[in-house]
Amino acid sequence: MPDLLLELFSEEIPARMQAKAADDLRRLVTDKLVAEGLVYEGAKAFATPRRLALTVHGIPARQPDLKTERRGPKLGAPDAAVQGFLKATGLKSLDEAKIQRDPKGDFYIGLIEKPGRDAIDVLAEILPVIIRTFPWPKSMRWGARSGKPGSLNWVRPLHAITATFGLETEEPDVVKFSVDGIETGQTTYGHRFLAPAPIQVRRFEDYEAKLLNAKVVLDPERRKDAILTDAKQLAFAQGFELVEDQNLLDEVAGLVEWPVVLMGSFEPEFLATPGEVIRATIRNNQKCFVVSDPNTGKLANKFILVANIEASDGGATIIAGNERVIRARLSDAKFFYETDLKTKLEERLPKFEQIVFHEKLGTQAARIKRIERLAAEIAPLVGADVAKTTRAARLAKTDLLTEVVGEFPEVQGLMGKYYALAQGEDASVAAACEEHYKPQGPADRVPTDPVSVAVALADKIDTLVGFWAIDEKPTGSKDPYALRRAALGVIRLILENQIRLNLWKVIQTFVVTLLEDHEIKSVASPIEFAPVLLAFFADRLKVQLREQGARHDLVDAVFALGGQDDLLMIVRRVEALGKFLDTDDGKNLLAGTKRASNILAIEEKKDKRSFDGAPDAALYGLTEEKALAKAIDEVKAEAGAAVAKEDFAAAMSAMAKLRPPVDAFFDKVRVNDDDAKVRENRLKLLNEIRSATRAVADFSKIQD
Repeated sequence: MPDLLLELFSEEIPARMQAKAADDLRRLVTDKLVAEGLVYEGAKAFATPRRLALTVHGIPARQPDLKTERRGPKLGAPDAAVQGFLKATGLKSLDEAKIQRDPKGDFYIGLIEKPGRDAIDVLAEILPVIIRTFPWPKSMRWGARSGKPGSLNWVRPLHAITATFGLETEEPDVVKFSVDGIETGQTTYGHRFLAPAPIQVRRFEDYEAKLLNAKVVLDPERRKDAILTDAKQLAFAQGFELVEDQNLLDEVAGLVEWPVVLMGSFEPEFLATPGEVIRATIRNNQKCFVVSDPNTGKLANKFILVANIEASDGGATIIAGNERVIRARLSDAKFFYETDLKTKLEERLPKFEQIVFHEKLGTQAARIKRIERLAAEIAPLVGADVAKTTRAARLAKTDLLTEVVGEFPEVQGLMGKYYALAQGEDASVAAACEEHYKPQGPADRVPTDPVSVAVALADKIDTLVGFWAIDEKPTGSKDPYALRRAALGVIRLILENQIRLNLWKVIQTFVVTLLEDHEIKSVASPIEFAPVLLAFFADRLKVQLREQGARHDLVDAVFALGGQDDLLMIVRRVEALGKFLDTDDGKNLLAGTKRASNILAIEEKKDKRSFDGAPDAALYGLTEEKALAKAIDEVKAEAGAAVAKEDFAAAMSAMAKLRPPVDAFFDKVRVNDDDAKVRENRLKLLNEIRSATRAVADFSKIQD
């Protein structure tokens, strides 16, 4: 079957837009092909700085013929309805229609045959529409045509469109169409400087090969591999080790079509600046990689750049230009760092009085005071030194006012640690200055130092309580203040550090602190929003557990017990319940408990009452009733004691003892006895089964 080659050749496409643009092109074209009945075999899209390319192979040469039936009017309908039916179906007379028998009457049925079109004609129709409506995040118009209505918007000026379609064994045809005066053809262009001459292409295979000969590596993954391999080898050859950076690699691969890796250097005295600042300076300003000394792990005074040209002087001029810019940038960074060191962190605190954190949540200074107070409350609960925690909470945000963080916001926290160590702060205090922001995502590291944990919890819970107080909760897909991330951060801090924390009590403490802060303009009642915030944590924990592979029904079964705010104990209970239900005892007890619940539900609905209350032992007439009642009493006591000791495995083992008497009860006992009192007593006994299992979970929430 024929293949499609499409290339959109333009001026430089921003690197950050290329991957999505390639994916959008593939999706838009293939979705439209399928909608037109042209089911293809495979498709792949590519992007370089100056082109988007797409190959779709295995496209049928022609659309399938379509036959559809259209229901018309009833027999004997008015002539106007008949004529409208004939016109819509293309029939010449009613003699060409079928008659369909129906209980509501007999109807005319018209068979409409729509012959398929050649695929190349369909492509000529859909491709210009896709190009004109392409979803660039930013686009522009250019040239003399830009002032005309309906002129093309594209990310950068579009120069040429290559579009061919045909069998591998034949000369392909050009898909004929034009967009804003640009006619399709078979002409593309290689590297802007190394091979600027026009290139005639036929199909994807020779297109890719000819571009490679013209110094263009079409596949971005191939460019990344080449850059990474060459950079590692160049660094190794000089006795260094490349500091890998995937995001930078992705960006640089979008800046070059023919990557050439080179190494430059800078003065050793700049290494007195923290390595992260050096890396941020070189990365942000020149898109270059840094290297380290494998013996010390520290940065070396070298950098690796990726050029887009094979220079006649071996790259000497390119290297010199980059060195000149990097030298100036590092000089600025060194000045900022040395200037920052002259001011103690605590001396920066008064400036926060003039900085508003949020118009309804007061100044940053007020927030720091809240975090300081609340971190001190949390410190004993996580085993942290209160004095160190208080000190860390007071200093944690101060690096936001430094020159380096002002220039490179991505090193906030980290610079706080460096400045704290430089002024002689305790190591735990310095670590907390960096780590209190963590974890910022599912892949981010979780702090383990107790001081860092206390400050991180205080920071995140203050944010959550504060925004709940002013009724700025996340809604749907919108979460402008990253409150979901903050809640997940709290959860990970608690779980991964095995912290026993009464979350409800902590939230209440924060609420009291907020109410005492006169800068807060609360619009929500603490009585109302505190339980809602706790439920928000529960929902985030459910998401976390499900993503880790826990069964959602087990999570719901544990949460259904209500009043649970010790996240660590909830997780342990879910884990124990899952292991129990993997055993035969667990599966059979679940079946018996569900059977009891189903019978109760039916009878409670029928009698319009519940069957609470203790059964009357005097009404037990069968051995199985007595045995079940005795087992329930024993299991309740044993499981309750185990839960009180937080030994959930033992609680599950106790639950397992219910299985034999429950099985025997349903095998020998008729619940709906003719004697109304006996029936009621047996239903109360079933309710006892349900009540006993609720010591560990709500079994009604568990799926079979």
